[in-house]
This record gives sequence, C-alpha cells and structure tokens, in this order.
Amino acid sequence: MTSAAEALPGPSITNNNAPANLDDPANVRRWLQANHPRQLAILEKFQIDLRLGRILSSTTPEAAAGNNIGSNSSTHQKYQYGKERRLVTSHTVELLRSIIGPTRWKTAAQLLTLLRGLGNELHDAGGSREPAIGNMVRRVMFIVRDEADNFPSGGGGDVDNKNMEKIDELSAQVDKMRVSPSSTSAPGRGKELSLASMLWAHPQHVTMKHSRTQSGEGISDMRIRSDSFGSTDSGAVNVTSSNSFGCDPAAAQIYPPHYYMQWDKLRENVMEAIEEVRGELKDLHKNINDQATQHIHNGEIILTYAFSSTVEWFLKTAAAKKRKFQVIVCEGAPHFGGHAMAKSLAEAGIDTTVIHDAAIFAIMARVNKVLLPAHAVLANGGLVAPSGCNIVALAAKQNSVPVVAVAGMFKLCPLYPHEGQDTLNDLISPSSVVDYSLMGDPVLSEVEFVNPVHDYITPQLIDLFVTNIGGFQPSYIYRLLAEYYHSDDWD
Repeated sequence: MTSAAEALPGPSITNNNAPANLDDPANVRRWLQANHPRQLAILEKFQIDLRLGRILSSTTPEAAAGNNIGSNSSTHQKYQYGKERRLVTSHTVELLRSIIGPTRWKTAAQLLTLLRGLGNELHDAGGSREPAIGNMVRRVMFIVRDEADNFPSGGGGDVDNKNMEKIDELSAQVDKMRVSPSSTSAPGRGKELSLASMLWAHPQHVTMKHSRTQSGEGISDMRIRSDSFGSTDSGAVNVTSSNSFGCDPAAAQIYPPHYYMQWDKLRENVMEAIEEVRGELKDLHKNINDQATQHIHNGEIILTYAFSSTVEWFLKTAAAKKRKFQVIVCEGAPHFGGHAMAKSLAEAGIDTTVIHDAAIFAIMARVNKVLLPAHAVLANGGLVAPSGCNIVALAAKQNSVPVVAVAGMFKLCPLYPHEGQDTLNDLISPSSVVDYSLMGDPVLSEVEFVNPVHDYITPQLIDLFVTNIGGFQPSYIYRLLAEYYHSDDWD
C-alpha cells in the first residue's frame, strides 16, 4: 500500500534509471510505461491521430446520435470551419476515462499529477491548436478537486504526523523558492511598475502557495502579486511556447494535506462525474437548439459566416419549428465554407443567399441579427472565430446589429487576450490564397502572404453567447470559469 508521504510531490532529479512515481507531471509517461503499457499505447495512438488530424474527420456513435438534424454536414468535413470539434472533445474525455479507470493511482494528488502530465503530453502533440482538449483536462481536474474537497473527515484514511511533517517541509521549500530579492523589496525599488507588469500580475499568473496554519488544522492560500511584478524582468511567459498547459513540467505542485489521503470511493465518484460530462457532450447540440425559437423570429434576416455545424443545426431547428426567415451566408474565402453552408440550408427549405465577403458592410443595413460560430471563448468574453468574422462583427457594430455567438461550454477557455492575440491562432499554407505556380512572377515573389485561421473578436462587439446551459452576456463569462475550472489549473 502506498503511503501518503510517498505520493507527495517534491523537488526531484531526473533519473531515467530510477523508478517512475506520480510525484511530477514530467514522470507520467515513464510511470505509464513501467506500470501501464496498455494505457500508454492508447495515449500514443491518440497523439498520432491528433497530429495527423484523424480525430476531426472520424465519426463516433455519440456524434451520429447528435447529428440527426444536420445529417448532411458530414460531407462538409473537408472545409476548414466545418469540422466537428465536439468529436475532439468526446475523444479526449474517452481517453481520460480509459486511462484514469485502470491505472493504479491512490490519492487525489496522484490523480491530479497524472492529469497534468496527460495535459502536457496532449499539448505537445498539437492540443494547443484545439483548446477544447485542454479544457476537458481542466474540467476533469476540477472534478477531482471537488471530490477531494468533499472528502469525509475520518471516513477513508488519515495523514500521520510523519507525513504532515513532510508536507510542512515541502511547503517550506516552495516558500524559499518563491522568495527573491525583487519580491521582498518595495515595488518601486530598482524597478518601475509598467502596464505589462500589472497585466502579468493577474491572478491567473500568480502561483498559489499552500501553507499550514499555526494550529496545523487548516490551509491558508496566499497570492504574492509582487512575485509577478518581479517576473517581468525575465520576460513574460509565452503561452504558445514549449508547454503552456503547465507552468513548468519539471516543477511539482504542493496540494492540501487531505489530497494525500486515500479514499476508496474517490475513483468511483470521479468516473461517475466523467460519465456526466460525456452525457453533457452528447446532449450539447440538443440543449443549444432548444433555444433557437427564443432568438430567431418570423420575418428576420439572419447573417452568418462560412460553415459551422452548430450554427447550421441552430438554424435548421428554428425552421423545423415553423419559423420563416431568410439567411445570408458569407462565402468565407479562401476556404469558401459558406457554399456548403448555403447548400445545406437550402436543402432544408430555408431561404438562403450567398454573398461575397466584400459585400458584408453593404448588406449589413438589411440584417436583423448576426450568428457567428466559435472556435474558443476567452475568459474576458472575447471570441476566437473563423478568420473573417471580425469584419462581420465590426460591420454589425457600425449598423447597430446584434451579434450572437453560438458555442458549447467546452469551448470556454481560461485565457486572456493580453497573453497574445495569436495564442489560439495558427497560420496555414497560403496555397489557398495564391497558386504556387504564380510565385515565379517577380512582383508576387516579393509579396508576403499570411493566411490566419482565426480572428479575435473583442467582447465589445459581442452581444450574447448562446450555450448549452443558456444565454450569457460577455461580461458574465468570467463567472462561468469558476464553475468549470479551478484557478490553480488555468495555466
């Protein structure tokens, strides 16, 4: 039986010959290889499929059950914005379920270390391009923390004095590592506060310190904002570099003492909660579509951009409930997903018109409402959407047309735009913009072509988010973060 002290994370030296323990997220792969090679093979297969893009084009029984309204949308998978990202989320939850269930972890601290290591592995495999993957890992970590915090006192285990001394020792080590001359001095001494330092002092970037009270019975959390001020000298952390899921893969995290207690029902409760998340994903589109008649009315002219399966089913549901309206679809160059979108809506009996992207501003005066798809919803209420949506949002703002974003809650990301507006963006080949055979021209050879996948839309341009749990204004999004993710897992 593994004792609580053996499960404690602490400063460790990398040794490939030493037995791998769940004391550091960086050891997760070696731990799986030594103890659970079958689960490691599942993880590696998922990473390969993620790198090759096979997950986005695959189908699952859950996806088929949720696509009754848009049964023809599977033929539009080739379009950049027609991919069903709920498949990625469902596969991620299934991966976590298949690894958490059989593996021999004992405590909540070990499970959190395992999940953080898996998050790092998936991020390195290309999960940074699909923020929903990291969101699901954070969601499961929130579930584990919630179950651990509800640990029945004296019900399943105890931490003896020796183990508590170990916790105190490791907490003191972390405190010493966090204390630096720049943090103990006054903020204005040797350094002037800047806008950048104030932004990076946001609670999301401040390390949490868990220290025991003098009585030894409680846990007190302290945020040191001066540490974030001092960190600006060495440069701000780039969330797109190396590994942004964890602050430092080699740094172990100290958890509250009760996270190291063994509780027999912890595994059962976590697996039940994961099943609830799977059920939520299965009913996601149904819950969104049930709100269609609240936002689409007879005689309205709706404008949307490119192809989105979520927006497609939303519009088809409103039409199926006898709402008569007209849809204007922007073609979404250079991928032209709007052509497939218009074809699918027209086949469902909806009056549909396709326009060039250059005609967006001219036609906006006739539009009653704008529906936009979402790649990710940021913590400040901003929206990461297909490239070109920002033009639509700006035109709608100029003409006082309400903009509604339709998205599932699995796209809610604990990221802020001041971390870099390219955080969730990606630049793809410009071959869809210009043919390579024309690059021999002396004029074109001097032109730099940039083909971004996404646009960032500020929260001031969004009026409402329609999600599977209801409609929310952008100013309320930050409150939802506390219901889905723990602040210690945001990074």
